Amino acid sequence: MEQPESLLCRPSWRFIDQSAYGPGFNPIHSFATDDALAAAIGGGWSPATARAWVHHDTVVLGIQDTKLPYLKDGVKVLEDAGYRVIVRNSGGLAVLLDEGVLNLSLIMPDTEKGIDIDRGYEAMYALIRHMFPQARIDAYEIVGSYCPGSYDLSIGGKKFAGISQRRLKKGVAVQIYLCVNGSGAERAAEIRAFYEAAKQDTETKWVYPDIKPDVMASLTELTGEPLTVQSVIVRFLESLKEIGGPLAGGSMTPFEAEVFDGYLQRVIERNNKALV
Repeated sequence: MEQPESLLCRPSWRFIDQSAYGPGFNPIHSFATDDALAAAIGGGWSPATARAWVHHDTVVLGIQDTKLPYLKDGVKVLEDAGYRVIVRNSGGLAVLLDEGVLNLSLIMPDTEKGIDIDRGYEAMYALIRHMFPQARIDAYEIVGSYCPGSYDLSIGGKKFAGISQRRLKKGVAVQIYLCVNGSGAERAAEIRAFYEAAKQDTETKWVYPDIKPDVMASLTELTGEPLTVQSVIVRFLESLKEIGGPLAGGSMTPFEAEVFDGYLQRVIERNNKALV
């Protein structure tokens, strides 16, 4: 049986580091970037790419969150607490990003027979386990967490990461957010306040999480190690090189920059429609 790590074996990986762009880095740009990269990589114009990105004081809503009956009330709660609120162009539910949360994307071409969805998740799960060999990391849904899913990553029943996927034009982007440091419970409490204001006691067609902050934690809290975003990026690059193959720094190509503008406009339009 093929190992999940085999998906990461590539002739080369390009690494794009957007982890230190600071508070001015607009999170809308990140989702348009992954779409542009997926289109170029799926079309065979660019090599498989790993991207690291960090956004300050941002809550990213899923499309399903925009169906909440009192969405504007929920958004106001977040904005009053100092968060920028955007809607991403993929599934899932609300997640909180700040300077202690590292986002990683692995963007690969789909193969002729297609990359099975679970295989993409398993590849990212294998990579994170390789990065933290001393920790027993599990993958199953953590009930009471925000943005729950079958590939929530946890240690001792406390979630520190969630994995998602985006597929576009024969490109596959496997994305993960890692709560590196800070308080996982405090982040969860902010999202709980959003849902309490946006849903209230209304019956809804969609199921939204009943958030229990104590089921979420950061890697620093769980491992006892004083981890930083940069130290985890180093682990990520070392592990990807060991499992996947040669790695080189890089940036977006002129072609990717050109198609980025179109994808950015789509994300902006989605946000204007959902939040204005």
